[in-house]
Amino acid sequence: MKFIHLGDLHLGKKLYEYSLIEDQRYILDEILKIADQRNINGVVIAGDIYDQSRPSEDAVKLLNYFLNELAKRKIYTFIISGNHDSDERLNYGSALFEKNGIFIAAKYDGSLFKKTITDEYGELDVYLLPFVKASQVRHYFPEEEINDYDGAVRAVIRHAGVDASRRNIIAAHQFVTGRKRAVSESSDADGSDTEAFDPVLGGSESIGTRSVGTVEKIGYDIFDGFDYAALGHIHSPQRVGREEVRYSGSPLKYSLSECGCDKSVPIVSFKEKGEVSVELVPLEPKRDLRHLEGKLEELLKKENVRDTDDFIYATLTDEDHIDNAMEIIRQTYKNTVKIDYHNSRTNDIYDIDISDITEKQSFEEMIGSFYKMIFNTAMTEEEMKYLKASAKEAGITGETD
Repeated sequence: MKFIHLGDLHLGKKLYEYSLIEDQRYILDEILKIADQRNINGVVIAGDIYDQSRPSEDAVKLLNYFLNELAKRKIYTFIISGNHDSDERLNYGSALFEKNGIFIAAKYDGSLFKKTITDEYGELDVYLLPFVKASQVRHYFPEEEINDYDGAVRAVIRHAGVDASRRNIIAAHQFVTGRKRAVSESSDADGSDTEAFDPVLGGSESIGTRSVGTVEKIGYDIFDGFDYAALGHIHSPQRVGREEVRYSGSPLKYSLSECGCDKSVPIVSFKEKGEVSVELVPLEPKRDLRHLEGKLEELLKKENVRDTDDFIYATLTDEDHIDNAMEIIRQTYKNTVKIDYHNSRTNDIYDIDISDITEKQSFEEMIGSFYKMIFNTAMTEEEMKYLKASAKEAGITGETD
């Protein structure tokens, strides 16, 4: 039995003002090609199907297209909701979808979704755990002391009666860490060292991913009873604790911090109990997201220009601010999403002590000095006027002129 593990599709997402629908359609078609080439039996999508709880019409159409293509191929498809998804919208039509081998768990209802499928090695139990919060789980098990996400997920799995002697796979959308049991511990109960780390964030996860303290974190040993845990929520592909507990990562780069991150899809092969292998198949996007750094003139030299359809984040090292730099770069790289500067003035910013700057300078002096440091020119009266009006609206200052 071969599964493709996907997660964090974020259908309908934009990269700054650029719609990614065409890029998402392209990468889903690439995944379908992989499914055809590798004789895939199942696909698990571990949450954040949509980028917003109210997805656009284009996003809904794209999911409909992808699910239809999987159904045509008679590929089992298992979907859970993520923190970006609307339970009701994602769950719509789920009973009808099951007739076509598409199984959706959009909301935890007190029991862990389970579907048993069969191959030449016997039965394989597929469990689906949609994104849950401690308060949701506590509602179903009031007799238990559930104070955090770790305790909530442990309660869900404990009450599911998972038979660890069988072949099991689970999909979950949580912040899973490389820590055992309590995330505040750095060693096992017997004193031996245990691997302790937080997953590498892709940069475009929601603020909920960056948990305060340890409330949202769960230890990877929660999934010890499963041969494979297909995780969603973190956009950088990686294993957590062991090879078989893994984030697939998002199929595309959704953040500027992901410029250097290669994307892939895990293909998970199940044989006899305990015989699980994971192969990472690279994904090549329609348009890459690249970071260019250097002087503007150098970046635009003919010999340095390539792949002009890519999304570009440019860091200019020119000492002087360049008027209309975005428009100039877009004449060559039409999909430039952001420009910033890295030069002696921006370096000086890191050395500034701002602890008492508001006491020593007026609003105009402080903002004017900062503006001149960045752009090497003074603000105009009109620019200052608009900025002060915005500051008043934001409650920063009570003056307007």
